[in-house]
Amino acid sequence: MPIPSATRAPSVTRSPFGALPDGTPVDRWTLDAGTGVRAEVLDLGGILHRLEVPDPEGRSASVVLGRADPAGYAADTAYLGALIGRYANRIAHGGFRLDGRAHRVPATDRGHALHGGPDGFHRRRWQAAALPGPDAAALRLDLHSPDGDMGFPGRLHVTAVYTLERSGTLRLEWTARADRPTPVNLTHHAYFRLSGRDGGSVLDHRLAVDADAYLPVDPTAVPLPGPPAPTAGTPFDLREPHPIGARLALPHPQLDAAGGYDHCWVLDPPPAPGALRRAARLADPATGRRMEVWTTEPGLQVYTGNGLADDPHPRHAGVCLETQHFPDSPNRPDYPDTVLRPGAVRRSTTEFRFPHLAAPPGGPA
Repeated sequence: MPIPSATRAPSVTRSPFGALPDGTPVDRWTLDAGTGVRAEVLDLGGILHRLEVPDPEGRSASVVLGRADPAGYAADTAYLGALIGRYANRIAHGGFRLDGRAHRVPATDRGHALHGGPDGFHRRRWQAAALPGPDAAALRLDLHSPDGDMGFPGRLHVTAVYTLERSGTLRLEWTARADRPTPVNLTHHAYFRLSGRDGGSVLDHRLAVDADAYLPVDPTAVPLPGPPAPTAGTPFDLREPHPIGARLALPHPQLDAAGGYDHCWVLDPPPAPGALRRAARLADPATGRRMEVWTTEPGLQVYTGNGLADDPHPRHAGVCLETQHFPDSPNRPDYPDTVLRPGAVRRSTTEFRFPHLAAPPGGPA
């Protein structure tokens, strides 16, 4: 179903979403493109609670997994839909050295720091403000992270702007500034299921990743020493679309150890510094919904929900397509630098596009 020509103006509305167990209120911000696509974002963790996208026949469903209420998100350990920082993915053994000084971050995942620590950005309440406009609905979220937050040095100010365009594209733009050198790696942790969030898995979804190399990991999910490995001839070769379940069924020690994909792909170089390039494509043959991920980031962590366990979503109920820098970069000088220094500005953009919304009826799925 192409985007209809007669549409409403984009809008942003605010409503109560309930309260955390300690009584802290949580607000929900609804971004409406005016063309059938809507996003619901919480000021708790900047969580993308819902993303309602029509299929080619006009039937709408949320394509991201979520929880029912703030208490569910407070108890959640899967980072459902959240903004992640200061450092997405893993830092080996919870430690790194920066400019000759050692720093420690709480190690909560098999002896390693994960997603900024147990009280990372996914647990924080962000300051939210609507940014209405004639062509898009946008929400700005701001967070101040103090010096020493989860062991990271320096004060950090982060801004995340969600923009929902009339075309249905959801864009996330990050800006970060620090008063001392500090590693920064920001990502979004939505679990996508294009068939809808209620029931089923993503094993029949078709996935493609625009990369010919990936980072093999040890049994604790930290990248192995050495250069990236070629994907050719392995289940990690997703340069052409393949059903996720069919690839996960192939024998490979990296899949066996992780129980599926939980790996970073090294994306093809962008056409110009800071330019968007396509990172991934995801399609659900049953509904005809399609999504493309475009980003300025050098890596894409693909996680197939291997640790989900029926609370409330079963294993492989969603797939995360986390645009980011590489895991453990603070300890890997051979990886792209993640250190943000005073006076510099870290910028990053990722877009989730839905090409079936612009396709004529009967077009490819």
